[in-house]
Amino acid sequence: MHLPLLPLETYRPRWSEPGPHAVLERERVLAASGAALQAGVRPGMKRNGALALCPDTRFYERDAQRERQAIDSIALCLLQYTPEVALAALHNLMMDISASLRAFGGLRRLFRLVEKDVRELGFTARLALAPTAQGAWLLAQATGAAIRRRRAVKLATLMHRLDRIPCHFLPALEPYADWIAGIGCRTLGDVRRLPRAGLKRRCNEAVLDALDRAYGEAPEMFNWIVAPEVFSTRLELPDRIEHAEALLFGARRLLLQMTGWLAARQLAVERLVLALEHERGRQAIPPTLLELALAEATWQEAHVTRLLKERLGRIELAAPVIALRLEATHTTAMAAPSGSLFPEPGGTPADFARLVELLSARLGSDNVLMPALHADHRPEACNRWQPAGLAATAISASLKGTESRGRRAHRDDMVRAAHPTSPSQIEIRSKQPELPAYERPFWLLASPVELMLREHRPFYGSPLRLAGSPERIECGWWDGRLVVRDYFIAQGADQAWYWIYRERQGDDIRWYLHGLFG
Repeated sequence: MHLPLLPLETYRPRWSEPGPHAVLERERVLAASGAALQAGVRPGMKRNGALALCPDTRFYERDAQRERQAIDSIALCLLQYTPEVALAALHNLMMDISASLRAFGGLRRLFRLVEKDVRELGFTARLALAPTAQGAWLLAQATGAAIRRRRAVKLATLMHRLDRIPCHFLPALEPYADWIAGIGCRTLGDVRRLPRAGLKRRCNEAVLDALDRAYGEAPEMFNWIVAPEVFSTRLELPDRIEHAEALLFGARRLLLQMTGWLAARQLAVERLVLALEHERGRQAIPPTLLELALAEATWQEAHVTRLLKERLGRIELAAPVIALRLEATHTTAMAAPSGSLFPEPGGTPADFARLVELLSARLGSDNVLMPALHADHRPEACNRWQPAGLAATAISASLKGTESRGRRAHRDDMVRAAHPTSPSQIEIRSKQPELPAYERPFWLLASPVELMLREHRPFYGSPLRLAGSPERIECGWWDGRLVVRDYFIAQGADQAWYWIYRERQGDDIRWYLHGLFG
């Protein structure tokens, strides 16, 4: 199935005064005011004739380059729905959506998404659906004039509706309009009932080929639009913008194009730059660069739009903005979808990263902190608070870290050195209770609490019984904060688990509480 797109207003040209022989073209009449049409202005009129009927008539001069840029921007945006988008005649786009219906929730939802995106780009679209591209193009052209329904899923339905379309909607029949009307043919169905040999002799093969392609009796070939290797697009604003928040409407148009480009190239953006261009000429001002660095690569327009909205709300413009330019400076391969059967509770890591980015953009990166690992064996120094953007990588690495083999290797030797066997000293039970799931607690005290000794045991509400193997830490000599400790997991009479250590500096043995297990 093919989905053609017909933008009625491709651009808004600047005011101009064409020559005296200018002719009102068909495409521009669609945007003409009702007053001009009521005054008698019709397609094909000379400039002087139109002014005689309506002296207040204003003329637009077509800009083919801007029209092509407009249709290219729409095509680039629509690549997010299907990689098969082709340019047709009269500023139409053909989309093969046969493989995209289930991905976007069905035909109706896909229609709404396409209409919404084209409207956000500043254009008007007329959509039609048919089993053939030429048939869908004709349905879109003739909607309202000859037919009411723009969708034909089955070929038989399409053929029935095409038979009622007037002949002048088929471009191949325009050179023979007088002859076709002279023999009494008004619709495409009338033309198809003519003998093919005679129609070919009177016209040419192009007429038969166009009819066959529309009715599904001949194959159709397309030149699919290919996304460029790099994304860099520019939008000229309709007026000078003095407030940064008002630039979001133009920036979103560029983001929609970037979304289509990312989907077509199977990429995700990590860093992008929005350049706010100011006045040029003698009083030229360098553009204001707004850079977005994403902690998690994304290809979704909604998240980038939220970040950009927060950033635009916090800057002050040095001068009015006349144009915008968006560039995707750093990209990476699009991550494959999760293969898990059930969704992760509380959202995925990507959802959490997007939340942190949004908070950083709204409150400032220095006001959103996250814990991150630091290369230090001392528990009070191995965790630090860093800005969320810098800590994201450290947290990801800490979740994947595992315990070193050296710590496991020397545990048995340290048990004998740390636990005396004399009855008057600390007693180690031969049968250890079940230890906590983690070797280090999540709750670390701000400063260790010194414990008293009772019956040669560390005491915290009750005598503590040591369990498990100790962990020895000796480091900090390079910065003057040397620690020499043996850490233990201990259990109190209330079955609570504590993380304590024995200070080994000097002759006195001192015990400290450093953390609690949940």
